[in-house]
Amino acid sequence: MDELIGRLVADIGIDRATAEKAVGIILDFLVKEGPADKVQPLLAKLPGAQALIDKAANGSGGGGLMGGVMGAGMAMMSAGLSMGQVQSVTRSVIAYTREKAGEDAVGEIVAAIPGLAQFV
Repeated sequence: MDELIGRLVADIGIDRATAEKAVGIILDFLVKEGPADKVQPLLAKLPGAQALIDKAANGSGGGGLMGGVMGAGMAMMSAGLSMGQVQSVTRSVIAYTREKAGEDAVGEIVAAIPGLAQFV
């Protein structure tokens, strides 16, 4: 996950801690909203993913009672990202997961989560 975090820091201009938090929020969102039989194999191809999910969950807040795509977006904005940065980070994370797990695997997850396709 260091490669992804490094990309986010360099490409989007956010600090490392914020990048780690945002990636954890996105991956946690995929775990909660996506089909488990598709998400778990994806996470297995992303060494360090579970640690980021756990770290984001421990410092949770932001999304409040709101779930889904909007809840994840609110949590990332609470972590210090602008709406534009939330979209950029989300696209970058999905692109990275496509590189590591394949287009088909990620496409099935994105298609299964209502509202996600419009952000990626």
